[in-house]
Amino acid sequence: MTAFFETLGLPYEWAWFIATISGILLIALPVMLAVAMVIYVDRKVLGAIMLRRGPNVVGPFGLLQSFADGLKVFLQETIIPSAANKVIFLLAPIITFTVALAAWAVIPFGDGVVLADINVGLLYILAISSLGVYGVVMAGWASNSKYPFFSAMRAAAQMISYEVSIGFILVCVVLWAGTFNMNGIVEAQRGHGLGFVNGFFFNPLLFPMFVVFFISALAETARAPFDLTEAESELVAGYQTEYSSMAFALFWLGEYANILLMCSLCAILFMGGWLPPFEWAPLYYVPGFIWFLLKTFFFFLLFSWIWATVPRYRYDQLMRLGWKVFLPMSLGFVAVISGYLMATGHFTSAAPVVEPASVTPGEIVEAAPVAQPSGGQT
Repeated sequence: MTAFFETLGLPYEWAWFIATISGILLIALPVMLAVAMVIYVDRKVLGAIMLRRGPNVVGPFGLLQSFADGLKVFLQETIIPSAANKVIFLLAPIITFTVALAAWAVIPFGDGVVLADINVGLLYILAISSLGVYGVVMAGWASNSKYPFFSAMRAAAQMISYEVSIGFILVCVVLWAGTFNMNGIVEAQRGHGLGFVNGFFFNPLLFPMFVVFFISALAETARAPFDLTEAESELVAGYQTEYSSMAFALFWLGEYANILLMCSLCAILFMGGWLPPFEWAPLYYVPGFIWFLLKTFFFFLLFSWIWATVPRYRYDQLMRLGWKVFLPMSLGFVAVISGYLMATGHFTSAAPVVEPASVTPGEIVEAAPVAQPSGGQT
Protein backbone atom coordinates (compact mmCIF):
# COMPACT_ATOMS: atom_id res chain seq x y z
CA MET A 1 0.00 0.00 0.00
CA THR A 2 2.96 2.29 0.69
CA ALA A 3 4.18 1.74 -2.89
CA PHE A 4 0.73 2.71 -4.21
CA PHE A 5 0.80 6.07 -2.44
CA GLU A 6 4.36 6.62 -3.63
CA THR A 7 3.11 6.27 -7.22
CA LEU A 8 0.82 9.24 -6.50
CA GLY A 9 3.89 11.42 -6.01
CA LEU A 10 4.06 11.36 -2.20
CA PRO A 11 7.43 11.05 -0.45
CA TYR A 12 8.11 7.73 1.28
CA GLU A 13 7.48 9.07 4.81
CA TRP A 14 4.03 10.44 3.95
CA ALA A 15 3.18 7.39 1.84
CA TRP A 16 4.06 5.09 4.75
CA PHE A 17 2.05 7.22 7.21
CA ILE A 18 -1.09 7.34 5.04
CA ALA A 19 -0.79 3.62 4.22
CA THR A 20 -0.55 2.75 7.93
CA ILE A 21 -3.55 4.90 8.85
CA SER A 22 -5.53 3.38 5.97
CA GLY A 23 -4.61 -0.14 7.12
CA ILE A 24 -5.71 0.64 10.69
CA LEU A 25 -9.06 1.97 9.45
CA LEU A 26 -9.53 -1.03 7.15
CA ILE A 27 -9.30 -3.25 10.24
CA ALA A 28 -10.90 -1.10 12.97
CA LEU A 29 -14.05 -0.11 11.06
CA PRO A 30 -14.99 -3.66 9.92
CA VAL A 31 -14.28 -4.96 13.45
CA MET A 32 -16.66 -2.36 14.90
CA LEU A 33 -19.28 -3.28 12.31
CA ALA A 34 -18.74 -6.96 13.13
CA VAL A 35 -19.18 -6.19 16.85
CA ALA A 36 -22.55 -4.57 16.13
CA MET A 37 -23.62 -7.59 14.09
CA VAL A 38 -22.46 -10.25 16.57
CA ILE A 39 -24.34 -8.48 19.38
CA TYR A 40 -27.43 -8.87 17.19
CA VAL A 41 -26.55 -12.54 16.52
CA ASP A 42 -25.94 -13.10 20.23
CA ARG A 43 -29.41 -11.82 21.10
CA LYS A 44 -31.04 -13.75 18.25
CA VAL A 45 -29.41 -17.04 19.28
CA LEU A 46 -30.37 -16.41 22.89
CA GLY A 47 -33.94 -15.67 21.85
CA ALA A 48 -34.18 -18.80 19.66
CA ILE A 49 -32.95 -21.08 22.44
CA MET A 50 -35.31 -19.44 24.96
CA LEU A 51 -38.24 -19.71 22.47
CA ARG A 52 -38.70 -15.98 21.93
CA ARG A 53 -38.15 -13.66 18.99
CA GLY A 54 -35.18 -11.54 19.97
CA PRO A 55 -34.60 -8.18 18.16
CA ASN A 56 -37.17 -7.87 15.36
CA VAL A 57 -38.46 -4.28 15.27
CA VAL A 58 -35.68 -1.85 14.27
CA GLY A 59 -34.84 -2.43 10.61
CA PRO A 60 -35.51 -5.57 8.54
CA PHE A 61 -35.42 -8.62 10.84
CA GLY A 62 -34.18 -6.29 13.60
CA LEU A 63 -30.75 -5.87 11.94
CA LEU A 64 -30.47 -2.22 12.98
CA GLN A 65 -31.16 -2.85 16.68
CA SER A 66 -27.47 -2.62 17.66
CA PHE A 67 -27.13 0.73 15.86
CA ALA A 68 -30.23 2.03 17.62
CA ASP A 69 -28.77 0.97 20.97
CA GLY A 70 -25.50 2.69 20.07
CA LEU A 71 -27.33 5.91 19.19
CA LYS A 72 -29.25 5.72 22.48
CA VAL A 73 -26.13 5.49 24.66
CA PHE A 74 -24.42 8.18 22.57
CA LEU A 75 -27.24 10.63 23.35
CA GLN A 76 -27.30 9.83 27.06
CA GLU A 77 -25.61 12.00 29.67
CA THR A 78 -22.24 10.88 30.97
CA ILE A 79 -22.59 10.72 34.76
CA ILE A 80 -19.45 10.64 36.91
CA PRO A 81 -19.92 9.82 40.62
CA SER A 82 -18.91 12.72 42.84
CA ALA A 83 -16.53 10.54 44.89
CA ALA A 84 -14.89 8.91 41.86
CA ASN A 85 -11.39 9.61 40.62
CA LYS A 86 -12.50 11.36 37.45
CA VAL A 87 -9.32 10.98 35.39
CA ILE A 88 -8.90 7.24 35.99
CA PHE A 89 -12.68 6.74 35.80
CA LEU A 90 -12.74 8.08 32.22
CA LEU A 91 -9.41 6.53 31.25
CA ALA A 92 -10.45 2.95 32.12
CA PRO A 93 -12.98 2.38 29.27
CA ILE A 94 -10.61 4.04 26.80
CA ILE A 95 -7.81 1.62 27.75
CA THR A 96 -10.15 -1.38 27.53
CA PHE A 97 -11.43 -0.38 24.09
CA THR A 98 -8.00 0.58 22.70
CA VAL A 99 -6.32 -2.61 23.87
CA ALA A 100 -9.13 -4.70 22.39
CA LEU A 101 -8.60 -3.09 18.97
CA ALA A 102 -4.78 -3.08 19.10
CA ALA A 103 -4.65 -6.88 19.28
CA TRP A 104 -6.14 -7.14 15.77
CA ALA A 105 -3.00 -5.66 14.22
CA VAL A 106 -1.33 -9.09 13.84
CA ILE A 107 -4.42 -11.17 12.95
CA PRO A 108 -4.06 -12.54 9.38
CA PHE A 109 -7.38 -12.37 7.53
CA GLY A 110 -5.86 -14.12 4.51
CA ASP A 111 -2.55 -15.12 2.99
CA GLY A 112 -0.45 -12.04 3.80
CA VAL A 113 -3.56 -9.93 4.55
CA VAL A 114 -2.38 -8.57 7.89
CA LEU A 115 -1.53 -5.09 9.15
CA ALA A 116 1.72 -6.09 10.91
CA ASP A 117 3.23 -9.42 9.82
CA ILE A 118 5.78 -9.59 12.64
CA ASN A 119 7.78 -12.66 13.65
CA VAL A 120 6.55 -12.51 17.25
CA GLY A 121 2.86 -12.04 16.46
CA LEU A 122 1.71 -14.62 19.00
CA LEU A 123 3.77 -13.00 21.76
CA TYR A 124 2.24 -9.65 20.80
CA ILE A 125 -1.26 -11.13 21.19
CA LEU A 126 -0.38 -12.56 24.61
CA ALA A 127 1.10 -9.25 25.77
CA ILE A 128 -1.73 -7.05 24.48
CA SER A 129 -4.49 -9.28 25.86
CA SER A 130 -2.81 -9.17 29.27
CA LEU A 131 -3.16 -5.38 29.32
CA GLY A 132 -6.96 -5.62 29.33
CA VAL A 133 -6.94 -6.33 33.07
CA TYR A 134 -5.69 -2.78 33.73
CA GLY A 135 -8.87 -1.21 32.37
CA VAL A 136 -11.00 -3.51 34.52
CA VAL A 137 -9.05 -2.81 37.73
CA MET A 138 -8.96 0.93 37.06
CA ALA A 139 -12.72 1.00 36.48
CA GLY A 140 -13.47 -0.86 39.72
CA TRP A 141 -11.12 1.19 41.85
CA ALA A 142 -11.90 4.64 40.37
CA SER A 143 -15.66 4.17 40.84
CA ASN A 144 -15.16 4.34 44.64
CA SER A 145 -17.99 1.86 45.12
CA LYS A 146 -17.74 -1.52 46.81
CA TYR A 147 -19.65 -3.58 44.21
CA PRO A 148 -17.54 -2.48 41.20
CA PHE A 149 -14.40 -2.92 43.34
CA PHE A 150 -15.32 -6.51 44.30
CA SER A 151 -16.16 -7.29 40.68
CA ALA A 152 -12.85 -5.83 39.46
CA MET A 153 -10.92 -8.00 41.90
CA ARG A 154 -12.82 -11.07 40.73
CA ALA A 155 -12.25 -10.19 37.08
CA ALA A 156 -8.51 -9.55 37.57
CA ALA A 157 -7.98 -12.84 39.40
CA GLN A 158 -10.01 -14.70 36.78
CA MET A 159 -8.19 -13.21 33.78
CA ILE A 160 -4.73 -13.74 35.26
CA SER A 161 -5.54 -17.33 36.29
CA TYR A 162 -6.58 -18.43 32.82
CA GLU A 163 -3.87 -16.47 30.98
CA VAL A 164 -1.32 -18.81 32.58
CA SER A 165 -2.84 -21.93 31.04
CA ILE A 166 -3.40 -20.10 27.73
CA GLY A 167 0.32 -19.27 27.68
CA PHE A 168 1.30 -22.94 28.01
CA ILE A 169 -1.19 -23.91 25.30
CA LEU A 170 0.41 -21.36 22.96
CA VAL A 171 3.80 -22.91 23.75
CA CYS A 172 2.46 -26.26 22.52
CA VAL A 173 1.30 -24.68 19.24
CA VAL A 174 4.59 -22.84 18.75
CA LEU A 175 6.60 -26.02 19.36
CA TRP A 176 4.72 -27.82 16.62
CA ALA A 177 4.61 -24.90 14.16
CA GLY A 178 8.20 -23.80 14.79
CA THR A 179 7.35 -20.09 14.66
CA PHE A 180 5.63 -17.26 16.53
CA ASN A 181 4.51 -15.71 13.24
CA MET A 182 0.74 -15.97 12.78
CA ASN A 183 0.95 -16.66 9.04
CA GLY A 184 3.62 -19.28 9.73
CA ILE A 185 1.37 -21.02 12.26
CA VAL A 186 -1.44 -21.17 9.70
CA GLU A 187 0.89 -22.53 6.99
CA ALA A 188 2.18 -25.21 9.40
CA GLN A 189 -1.38 -26.59 9.56
CA ARG A 190 -1.61 -27.18 5.80
CA GLY A 191 -2.36 -30.89 5.33
CA HIS A 192 -1.46 -31.57 8.97
CA GLY A 193 -4.17 -34.20 9.52
CA LEU A 194 -3.56 -37.35 7.43
CA GLY A 195 -2.12 -35.18 4.69
CA PHE A 196 -5.42 -33.55 3.68
CA VAL A 197 -7.00 -31.96 6.81
CA ASN A 198 -5.89 -28.38 7.48
CA GLY A 199 -5.75 -27.83 11.23
CA PHE A 200 -3.97 -28.79 14.43
CA PHE A 201 -7.30 -29.85 15.97
CA PHE A 202 -6.92 -33.19 14.13
CA ASN A 203 -3.71 -33.89 16.06
CA PRO A 204 -4.31 -36.30 19.01
CA LEU A 205 -1.79 -34.41 21.17
CA LEU A 206 -3.05 -30.92 20.30
CA PHE A 207 -6.79 -31.63 20.36
CA PRO A 208 -6.96 -31.64 24.21
CA MET A 209 -5.14 -28.29 24.15
CA PHE A 210 -7.72 -27.01 21.66
CA VAL A 211 -10.53 -27.91 24.09
CA VAL A 212 -8.70 -26.31 27.04
CA PHE A 213 -7.98 -23.18 24.98
CA PHE A 214 -11.64 -22.81 24.01
CA ILE A 215 -12.81 -23.12 27.62
CA SER A 216 -10.05 -20.75 28.80
CA ALA A 217 -11.17 -18.26 26.14
CA LEU A 218 -14.63 -18.29 27.70
CA ALA A 219 -13.11 -17.51 31.09
CA GLU A 220 -10.70 -14.91 29.68
CA THR A 221 -13.56 -12.95 28.10
CA ALA A 222 -15.86 -13.46 31.15
CA ARG A 223 -18.48 -15.31 29.13
CA ALA A 224 -20.89 -17.82 30.63
CA PRO A 225 -20.43 -20.05 32.53
CA PHE A 226 -17.56 -17.88 33.81
CA ASP A 227 -19.30 -14.48 33.79
CA LEU A 228 -18.56 -13.86 37.47
CA THR A 229 -17.60 -10.23 36.82
CA GLU A 230 -21.36 -9.66 36.64
CA ALA A 231 -21.46 -10.69 40.35
CA GLU A 232 -22.92 -13.88 41.76
CA SER A 233 -25.66 -12.59 44.04
CA GLU A 234 -25.95 -8.80 43.97
CA LEU A 235 -28.04 -7.37 41.13
CA VAL A 236 -25.42 -5.06 39.65
CA ALA A 237 -23.53 -5.05 36.37
CA GLY A 238 -20.07 -5.55 37.83
CA TYR A 239 -17.00 -3.34 37.52
CA GLN A 240 -18.86 -1.07 35.05
CA THR A 241 -21.85 -0.50 37.37
CA GLU A 242 -21.23 3.24 37.79
CA TYR A 243 -20.72 3.88 34.07
CA SER A 244 -23.24 5.33 31.65
CA SER A 245 -23.47 6.69 28.12
CA MET A 246 -20.44 6.17 25.81
CA ALA A 247 -18.14 5.16 28.69
CA PHE A 248 -20.33 2.10 29.23
CA ALA A 249 -20.54 1.53 25.46
CA LEU A 250 -16.73 1.43 25.21
CA PHE A 251 -16.65 -1.39 27.78
CA TRP A 252 -19.36 -3.19 25.82
CA LEU A 253 -17.55 -2.77 22.49
CA GLY A 254 -14.23 -3.81 24.00
CA GLU A 255 -15.78 -6.94 25.52
CA TYR A 256 -17.24 -8.12 22.22
CA ALA A 257 -14.07 -7.19 20.30
CA ASN A 258 -12.17 -9.45 22.72
CA ILE A 259 -14.70 -12.24 22.19
CA LEU A 260 -14.25 -11.99 18.42
CA LEU A 261 -10.47 -11.96 18.93
CA MET A 262 -10.60 -15.20 20.93
CA CYS A 263 -12.86 -16.79 18.29
CA SER A 264 -10.39 -15.77 15.58
CA LEU A 265 -7.49 -17.19 17.61
CA CYS A 266 -9.32 -20.52 17.90
CA ALA A 267 -9.62 -20.50 14.10
CA ILE A 268 -6.00 -19.46 13.49
CA LEU A 269 -4.24 -21.68 16.04
CA PHE A 270 -6.22 -24.89 15.61
CA MET A 271 -8.56 -24.74 12.59
CA GLY A 272 -6.19 -23.61 9.83
CA GLY A 273 -7.11 -19.91 9.82
CA TRP A 274 -7.70 -18.76 6.25
CA LEU A 275 -7.01 -22.23 4.80
CA PRO A 276 -9.99 -24.33 3.63
CA PRO A 277 -10.88 -27.29 5.87
CA PHE A 278 -9.41 -29.83 3.43
CA GLU A 279 -6.58 -29.90 0.91
CA TRP A 280 -8.86 -30.05 -2.10
CA ALA A 281 -8.15 -27.75 -5.05
CA PRO A 282 -11.76 -26.54 -5.69
CA LEU A 283 -11.98 -25.27 -2.09
CA TYR A 284 -9.15 -22.82 -2.80
CA TYR A 285 -11.40 -20.94 -5.23
CA VAL A 286 -13.12 -19.53 -2.15
CA PRO A 287 -11.08 -16.53 -0.91
CA GLY A 288 -9.09 -17.17 2.25
CA PHE A 289 -10.74 -14.40 4.26
CA ILE A 290 -14.14 -16.05 3.68
CA TRP A 291 -12.90 -19.27 5.30
CA PHE A 292 -11.44 -17.24 8.16
CA LEU A 293 -14.71 -15.37 8.77
CA LEU A 294 -16.78 -18.57 8.61
CA LYS A 295 -14.58 -20.31 11.18
CA THR A 296 -14.61 -17.27 13.47
CA PHE A 297 -18.40 -17.03 13.19
CA PHE A 298 -18.71 -20.76 13.98
CA PHE A 299 -16.82 -20.30 17.24
CA PHE A 300 -18.92 -17.26 18.13
CA LEU A 301 -22.06 -19.36 17.69
CA LEU A 302 -20.56 -21.85 20.14
CA PHE A 303 -19.94 -18.97 22.59
CA SER A 304 -23.61 -17.91 22.29
CA TRP A 305 -24.89 -21.47 22.56
CA ILE A 306 -22.94 -22.06 25.77
CA TRP A 307 -24.15 -18.75 27.22
CA ALA A 308 -27.77 -19.81 26.74
CA THR A 309 -27.45 -23.37 28.04
CA VAL A 310 -24.73 -23.73 30.70
CA PRO A 311 -25.32 -22.52 34.30
CA ARG A 312 -22.84 -20.19 35.97
CA TYR A 313 -19.92 -21.62 37.95
CA ARG A 314 -19.27 -20.72 41.56
CA TYR A 315 -16.11 -18.68 42.05
CA ASP A 316 -14.28 -21.46 43.90
CA GLN A 317 -15.11 -23.85 41.06
CA LEU A 318 -13.78 -21.34 38.55
CA MET A 319 -10.44 -20.95 40.33
CA ARG A 320 -10.11 -24.68 40.99
CA LEU A 321 -10.61 -25.43 37.30
CA GLY A 322 -7.96 -22.88 36.28
CA TRP A 323 -5.24 -23.67 38.82
CA LYS A 324 -5.77 -27.34 39.68
CA VAL A 325 -6.91 -28.75 36.32
CA PHE A 326 -5.95 -26.57 33.34
CA LEU A 327 -2.57 -25.37 34.61
CA PRO A 328 -1.07 -28.81 35.41
CA MET A 329 -2.71 -30.30 32.32
CA SER A 330 -1.29 -27.68 29.93
CA LEU A 331 2.13 -27.81 31.60
CA GLY A 332 2.14 -31.61 31.29
CA PHE A 333 1.27 -31.41 27.60
CA VAL A 334 4.17 -29.00 27.02
CA ALA A 335 6.49 -31.71 28.34
CA VAL A 336 4.75 -34.51 26.41
CA ILE A 337 4.63 -32.62 23.10
CA SER A 338 8.21 -31.36 23.32
CA GLY A 339 9.41 -34.87 24.21
CA TYR A 340 7.49 -36.37 21.28
CA LEU A 341 8.85 -33.80 18.85
CA MET A 342 12.40 -34.39 20.05
CA ALA A 343 12.00 -38.16 19.80
CA THR A 344 10.63 -37.99 16.25
CA GLY A 345 13.30 -35.58 15.03
CA HIS A 346 10.90 -32.70 14.43
CA PHE A 347 13.57 -30.18 15.38
CA THR A 348 16.62 -29.90 13.18
CA SER A 349 19.98 -29.55 14.85
CA ALA A 350 21.90 -26.33 14.51
CA ALA A 351 24.36 -26.07 11.68
CA PRO A 352 27.88 -27.22 12.58
CA VAL A 353 30.37 -24.51 13.33
CA VAL A 354 32.73 -24.04 10.38
CA GLU A 355 36.25 -23.02 11.22
CA PRO A 356 37.17 -20.00 9.10
CA ALA A 357 40.12 -20.36 6.78
CA SER A 358 43.07 -18.07 7.06
CA VAL A 359 41.90 -14.57 6.30
CA THR A 360 43.98 -11.76 5.09
CA PRO A 361 43.43 -8.36 6.74
CA GLY A 362 40.48 -6.48 5.26
CA GLU A 363 38.94 -9.57 3.64
CA ILE A 364 35.17 -10.11 4.17
CA VAL A 365 34.11 -13.62 5.22
CA GLU A 366 30.56 -14.76 4.49
CA ALA A 367 28.81 -16.24 7.53
CA ALA A 368 27.60 -19.84 7.44
CA PRO A 369 23.82 -20.18 7.09
CA VAL A 370 21.88 -21.09 10.21
CA ALA A 371 19.48 -24.04 9.98
CA GLN A 372 15.82 -23.17 10.40
CA PRO A 373 13.42 -25.37 12.43
CA SER A 374 11.12 -27.49 10.32
CA GLY A 375 7.40 -26.89 10.10
CA GLY A 376 7.40 -23.09 10.03
CA GLN A 377 9.27 -19.85 9.71
CA THR A 378 11.25 -17.71 12.06
